[in-house]
Amino acid sequence: MKLAVLQMTSGIDPAANARCVEAAIADAAGAGAIMLFTPEMTGLVDRDRARATHAVRGEADDVVLAAVRAAAAAHGLWVHLGSLALRGDDGKLANRGFVIDAGGAIRARYDKLHLFDVDLPTGESWRESASYTAGEAAVVAECPVGALGLSICYDLRFAALYASLSAAGATVLSIPAAFTQPTGAAHWHVLQRARAIESACFVVAAAQTGMHADGRATYGHSLVIDPWGEVLLDMGNAPGLGLVDIDIRQVDAVRGRVPVLAHRRAVPAVIRA
Repeated sequence: MKLAVLQMTSGIDPAANARCVEAAIADAAGAGAIMLFTPEMTGLVDRDRARATHAVRGEADDVVLAAVRAAAAAHGLWVHLGSLALRGDDGKLANRGFVIDAGGAIRARYDKLHLFDVDLPTGESWRESASYTAGEAAVVAECPVGALGLSICYDLRFAALYASLSAAGATVLSIPAAFTQPTGAAHWHVLQRARAIESACFVVAAAQTGMHADGRATYGHSLVIDPWGEVLLDMGNAPGLGLVDIDIRQVDAVRGRVPVLAHRRAVPAVIRA
């Protein structure tokens, strides 16, 4: 089966970002893909909270979500919309991903569980929890690529989430992201490969890349990785559409060779000596 991955440099105009995704949906469908994956914060990348406040909408009014649903239906293509910033009921925002089917219906939603609150050696400081509310549930969605385990960006660092997703039947893990350049250069590839290997799953990681209109820089290198940990696609630093063929039968083959899921045990109490 053929997957499409959109690597973006999303800006501060949701309508412009929506047009980029609409074009990618058309191109992916024309190339024979069965599903398109987009990055975290597909609809808006803006660190200026006051300005972003005017652009963020609730789910029912979000222009990017509406455009992607319409384009998915028009082209008969499933889409994992990596995430959008959306208004929540509690006054804060949700960092929410969507699985959208080929008829434009929303099949699954996932709110990012782990929020990015860090101070980097470069002087960059991020407090996602100041604006966003964390999700409360892990999600596996049935779609044409198989059982898709959903996550977003900083979730990547928490292996227990992916153990839970694979235990719940996931065979493909989606990890859309807007990784910073310092953390990307240090950790992106090794963590993505580790998640694939330890869960014996395919990993699809659509990423933001380059210098954004709000002044931030993201790492890029959208990846598709097979269950053995081999990198099938690395999109480097340029925005654009990547296409890759995967054979989902590899999941069973790898799990038969190294049965990590069957060998998992509940972690016993830790004895500190």
